[in-house]
Amino acid sequence: MLSPKLKFSFFVLSLLIPVTLTACQDHTKSAEAPVQKVVQSATSSSAAVKPLQPKGFDQRSSCIGSELPTQSQISSARAAKIKFNAGEDPEFARRKGWPKKYPTPLAGSILPQKRIVAYYGNPLSKRMGALGEFPKDEMLKRLKAEVVKWEKADPGMPVQPALHLIAVVAQGAPGKAGKYRLFMTNELINQVYGWAKEAGAVLFIDIQTGHDDIRTVLPQFEWILKNPDVHLGIDPEFNLISSKVKPGKKIGTYDAADINFASNYLKDLVQKYKLPPKVFTVHRFTRNGVTNADKIVLRREVQIVMHMDGWGAPWLKRDSYKDYIVAEPVQFTGFKLFYHNDTKKGDPLMLPQDLLKLNPKPIYIQYQ
Repeated sequence: MLSPKLKFSFFVLSLLIPVTLTACQDHTKSAEAPVQKVVQSATSSSAAVKPLQPKGFDQRSSCIGSELPTQSQISSARAAKIKFNAGEDPEFARRKGWPKKYPTPLAGSILPQKRIVAYYGNPLSKRMGALGEFPKDEMLKRLKAEVVKWEKADPGMPVQPALHLIAVVAQGAPGKAGKYRLFMTNELINQVYGWAKEAGAVLFIDIQTGHDDIRTVLPQFEWILKNPDVHLGIDPEFNLISSKVKPGKKIGTYDAADINFASNYLKDLVQKYKLPPKVFTVHRFTRNGVTNADKIVLRREVQIVMHMDGWGAPWLKRDSYKDYIVAEPVQFTGFKLFYHNDTKKGDPLMLPQDLLKLNPKPIYIQYQ
């Protein structure tokens, strides 16, 4: 049960109704994705908002380079004339620069020793993802079941469960600050943090900036990010500060400069509080969602996951993964699965066995 204070937060959230999240919109004419390859965004609308239904999205996910096949294995595959689905071809991955070289992580790092399996959303809305769709106990039980599936599918890779909380929610209305975003209360964040601890999970703080600047928003979460088991996610889709378009009306973007600011901020926290490395996820489902990806700085203190965030049929998700994640290597890769949107047209939800065929293999898996 939510406390009276949290219920009041929910009431405020519902008043700022126009949380028009792109994941619930139709982008049939995205100028950012060639040949109509736009994957639907990750987020759904708030509890009070009826989401528009998208027609398609691009999906991307990056993976651990060390898991790529050897050259001899690739040659054997050629000889056998194996046909790969999009995103699965190890030779294509190698041509694009996988395995990606990166600084040796500090002690206590999660990646690449473990695969993270996360539930995403906000407890104030059943529409924004699995984290809020189900009551707490049922939600944690379902997450545990997904963890078990991944452990069985890839026995050599331990799994770290996670809760990925949208702590700043993009809004369709400007609000008092005129920034088209709403901060969740510290009480709500601490509540979800408690759930994560109960499940042996780590917590991700996810930020949708709207018309605000990541440089002013991120420092407001030092109080929670200073904990060793709390990590960060940012969502380019809802960063519209430059275009000044309302969230949900256009897909936003982050440049490498923005990502480098956030990464450097996390590095400073790690050094200041003597923490293990922070995992830093960046959602992506369009080409312009992240610009100048080759200029993203890699650091020992931060582990960057380029996360394929979009919904659609399995072929579309694999295709997006290939074009935006594999084709532009950064460090590690992630892949999002939508319980409802991926299957709404009769397509099956991709299984761990399907994602383990990708090259490189995603090391961060998120369920919405």
